[in-house]
Amino acid sequence: MTDQSPVRAKDPLLQPLELKKLVLRNRILSTSHACGLEKDGLPQEAYQAYHEEKARGGIGLSMFGGSSNVDVDSPNIFQQLNVGTDAIIPHFQRFAERMHAQGAALMCQITHLGRRGDPYAQDWMPAIGPSPIRETLHRGIPREMDEHDIDRVVKAYGQAARRCEEGGLDGIETLASGHIIGQFLSPKTNHRTDRFGGSLENRVRFALMVHEEIRRNVSDDFVVGMRYVVDEGVDGELSAEDCIAAAQILEREGAVDFFNALFGSMDTSRSLSEEVFPGMGAPAAPWVAAVGRFKREVTLPVFHAAKLSDLASARFAVSEGHIDMAGLTRPQIADPHMVAKLMRGEEHRVRPCVGAGHCQSQHRPKCLHNASTGRELTIGHRIERAATSRRAVVVGAGPAGLEAARVLAERGHEVQVFEAAAQPGGQVLLAASDWRRDLIGIIDWRLAELEALGVSIDCNRFMDSDSIAALEPDLVILATGGIPQTDFGSGSDLVLSAWDLVGRQVKPASDVLIWDNTGRHPALLAAHAAQADGAKVRLTTIDVTIGQDLAYPESTRWHKEFARTGLRPEGNLRLTGVVRKGNKLEATLMNELTHVTEAQLFDQVIVEMGTIPMNELFEELRDQSANGGVTDLHALKELRAQPRKGQGFELHRIGDAQASRNIHAAVYDALRLCSVA
Repeated sequence: MTDQSPVRAKDPLLQPLELKKLVLRNRILSTSHACGLEKDGLPQEAYQAYHEEKARGGIGLSMFGGSSNVDVDSPNIFQQLNVGTDAIIPHFQRFAERMHAQGAALMCQITHLGRRGDPYAQDWMPAIGPSPIRETLHRGIPREMDEHDIDRVVKAYGQAARRCEEGGLDGIETLASGHIIGQFLSPKTNHRTDRFGGSLENRVRFALMVHEEIRRNVSDDFVVGMRYVVDEGVDGELSAEDCIAAAQILEREGAVDFFNALFGSMDTSRSLSEEVFPGMGAPAAPWVAAVGRFKREVTLPVFHAAKLSDLASARFAVSEGHIDMAGLTRPQIADPHMVAKLMRGEEHRVRPCVGAGHCQSQHRPKCLHNASTGRELTIGHRIERAATSRRAVVVGAGPAGLEAARVLAERGHEVQVFEAAAQPGGQVLLAASDWRRDLIGIIDWRLAELEALGVSIDCNRFMDSDSIAALEPDLVILATGGIPQTDFGSGSDLVLSAWDLVGRQVKPASDVLIWDNTGRHPALLAAHAAQADGAKVRLTTIDVTIGQDLAYPESTRWHKEFARTGLRPEGNLRLTGVVRKGNKLEATLMNELTHVTEAQLFDQVIVEMGTIPMNELFEELRDQSANGGVTDLHALKELRAQPRKGQGFELHRIGDAQASRNIHAAVYDALRLCSVA
């Protein structure tokens, strides 16, 4: 589609934006984040390929290098880049060449963590800050900076900016908010009485010095912005009015060329997961109006990203004049080709961001339901057509089965999908409720893609080995999932699974014990459902606390939910036995730390222990298969086609039909197996 297409002519997201002499081809950017792909603090091949995919997909600007460090006492604690060394320059040069060749601009975020630094990380330097005030989230107690520290850090910013320009980047942004510039700006973290504290003019002085030094070290055409807080929210002390006043000073002094606006503070798990990076359960675009109020008080372009979950939200924010550039960062982790799809008139085919927070976990930048993201050097985002079409049967229409069917159909195979339940979706249908309802997008998108590919799903079909063999398949994929594991020991026959409650197969009794052995969602969903029905709930876990297997935004949300309802989860407890006592159940719990046991009577005992595979169909089929149902793990890892030998069909299991894991694992199973089938 050309630039003169009707879509480009009308859509506000596809209009160019000028920053000095730099022309951005559209209004969509990926904001800076520590994507977890750095190597030795440098943006090497995997890092560059991850961003290049977004450029290939049509993005206007990629702002990379979240929290990139300018000096040694700003340690690498988020897998950041190190812009404190000239060794990064050649990597920047190659990176810029690749992005520019695809038509996208490239900028880096540079920063000093200040009090957010970990004094025991990397070079074991003490954290520093404007005042010796501990940060709740990162726990360091900083040393108060003297004038020597201030001068050193200011110079480090200037040298980092020089390296970025010598590396061929189009610009940079500094990070204020919870980092050192913001720590000087906020009265919450700045209690100084010298020329850097007290009045707003004094507190903004450090930011001005940093940006003046940056300007001295780069050319006039180099773009310099700031990731800037417009309101610190309920956990902060910097008001919207003060943020506007400080921004106007920065603007007047020529310190910045744009503001990249965020809302909230960064020093608690709550504020980070609900305000700065709002996720599942948060309303769409929650801070756009606040950013719009800020924009009306400044004259420079304003960028923003916070739960702009889709192109429609971004389009509204830009068209209404609230922002100039829309940061669709997490949505492009879900679909790096979303801009290209928009330009082709295929906005409806964009893979949705469901806000699960998986891309913010220790597995970042991997999307919960796009297994290619972060693996661009291996599996990539484009599915190649197979040389020969095969007849494929997929049994099970949860996330794993639907992904397998999608990929096989994209490869050009003839695909049939069978589902025993009345509708596709598997366990996601149970999980997608209340504040987690957006999870259904994982299923809905795949159903729409399968419809476009001409693949139908045959529901209410229980398949046995004879019915599968009658289809004369070349390939059989079993995505039949698992059944809840409840065998914890003595009395296992007396308990129910968390899914029984979540799926409303049983009603909660008056007095319920819920024991969690996984640290995932099901036990917490069950506790939530039981409380909603008026039950008295005791929630226990074998872990130190609940949500140990979840990304921090999800874990924080659950802690908040239970704090709101008054439920206090108890950790380090193992369920060791259940016996019937009259019309009650006596459950024995052992403290994992002391091995002291306690017994208590309940009306109902619910356990969550994950699932065990439903193996009956697999066992029936494996003797008929050419490969004996064996998936060659080395071929799977190396993305080679599975060895084909003997007579019969090829047989494989994926997702929970193999072992109890999460949605990403199920989708990845399907993608890497079927993309070479």
